[in-house]
Amino acid sequence: MTYCVGILVDEGLVMIADTRTNAGVDNIATYKKLHVFEKPGDRVIALASAGNLAATQAVVSLITEGIEDAETGGLETIWTQPSMFKAAQFVGRAIREVYNVDGRSLEQQQASFDVTFLVGGQIAGGRLRLFMVYAAGNFIEATADTPYLQIGEHKYGKPILDRAIGHETDLYDALKLGLVSMDSTMRSNLSVGMPLDLMVYRRDALASELIHRVDVGDPYFHDLQDRWSSALQAAHKAIPRPPYGND
Repeated sequence: MTYCVGILVDEGLVMIADTRTNAGVDNIATYKKLHVFEKPGDRVIALASAGNLAATQAVVSLITEGIEDAETGGLETIWTQPSMFKAAQFVGRAIREVYNVDGRSLEQQQASFDVTFLVGGQIAGGRLRLFMVYAAGNFIEATADTPYLQIGEHKYGKPILDRAIGHETDLYDALKLGLVSMDSTMRSNLSVGMPLDLMVYRRDALASELIHRVDVGDPYFHDLQDRWSSALQAAHKAIPRPPYGND
């Protein structure tokens, strides 16, 4: 399992992914799940993955190495897509290609073809967009009313985002809240873990503003964890006790 979140606010985009994979209690490893395809001035596309590791890695390889265009015979890659909508469609096509090769074999081994991707970014001439692409290859898009998307083990980190994230949220406040969401998930689910990979992109910049890995022992993240725990304890203590039973 994993947890990835993409937050699309007025100022830009934040993407965060953990790196833990879990194939049993004695088979835990670290794999990068946030991939950034960047050519300054032309495009910045961030791809975060959750699900079957072999299948997600195959999809990433396909969109990088290319899929043959049936009409022209040329290779299509993530670098040739003319818009973010086309990029999301292309990732969906790659998912279906991988399923056609491996999906039925996985099902015969009682292993599900479980893959989901977040695709966010901007291509020159187009607008900043964020999509969630499902295992069937179809997708939904983040909007001003729903400015974040999650994949993987999302339920523990969702409440903080529901209460605090809006389209007008400051870009680095969005990063902070995304990290709080990640901390909440890691505290409740051992299948999500450090290190964390993150990217910050400012709208219309056509170059990433920040690509960073948060390792175990990172001073800021450790301080954020302590402050958030203390704030929750102070908040619940400040709320009056229920009056029920005192009639």
